[in-house]
Amino acid sequence: MTLTFAQIMASGGIDPTGALVIRHAYVREHEDGSVGIHGDSSDAEIMAYTRVQSANTRTFPANPPGVWVVFLPEGGDRARLWSVLINQGEISHDGQLRTFDLQPSDLLGDLNKRLVIGWRSPRTWRINATTAAEYPVMEIADAEPVRFPGFDALTLEYPQLQAVIREHRYAAWRTALSAVIGIYLITDTRDGRHYVGKADGAETILQRWAAYATNGHGGNVELRNLNPATFRLSVLRVFDPATPTREVDAAESHYKYALDSRRHGLNRN
Repeated sequence: MTLTFAQIMASGGIDPTGALVIRHAYVREHEDGSVGIHGDSSDAEIMAYTRVQSANTRTFPANPPGVWVVFLPEGGDRARLWSVLINQGEISHDGQLRTFDLQPSDLLGDLNKRLVIGWRSPRTWRINATTAAEYPVMEIADAEPVRFPGFDALTLEYPQLQAVIREHRYAAWRTALSAVIGIYLITDTRDGRHYVGKADGAETILQRWAAYATNGHGGNVELRNLNPATFRLSVLRVFDPATPTREVDAAESHYKYALDSRRHGLNRN
């Protein structure tokens, strides 16, 4: 069975009936003198280029949908995913060109610059997603590894925590987090309240955080009724797994007191 773009969109929660698929061409300068893009264009340049479209409705839809799936050329019959953008509407129209308010999204974000589909209409640069749905997936490249920043510089928003736990590109992060126990901090960014937690004994920080990535609360009563989407995690102190439990407990108590997380935070004890 051939994997198609329809299955990729379904896995990412994209409804093909509400999406437009674009494959840009590399042209440094168009016949009308306008600047195009090329293989070395930055993401900002590609975004700026995508925002401006023709006012001719035979060239571009009069009412384009809310989701734009943007590809870059990868040979004559291939297209590599650049990004999925949210169209928040037209913001200017001079009679010849229309400019749209496009915003980045996390849709298919883990496949950006990795997913390659077969492009069956090389002369066509934009199509409805219902048509592109039948295009075959040619390649899903390995993601480039993300460098581990070190424990002192480590902060994770909740969506990134989930990526760290499951994605191959974060393998170095999992290795580092699985080698230590210690004290960590969860901040609910909606109101700034802190939760100080620990991973000790046979449970590493990676194992502890994997529980949060799975259910959002890791079994902690204090966190069970909160929405983890606004959680930010960081490491306060790391220990060798052979460190006595009493030393880890003492450090945990110190940080609860220092951050006042019992009276004004999310710790109950």
